[in-house]
Amino acid sequence: MARENLKKARREAGLTQQQMADKLGISLRYYQNIETGDRTGDFNLWDELEDITGIHQRKLREIS
Repeated sequence: MARENLKKARREAGLTQQQMADKLGISLRYYQNIETGDRTGDFNLWDELEDITGIHQRKLREIS
């Protein structure tokens, strides 16, 4: 089960997983785990993801 909305938003922003991780100041592996739903990430991280993608974090956090 993955966070498809987060993955789609990242791609629509024209960013690779590495570029997103760099923007967030986290490791690639940590970001990948967030995108796959294996890790949750803290509130500040989700605030930053919301700012980067322009999509509300509740929508980004959904696991399909």
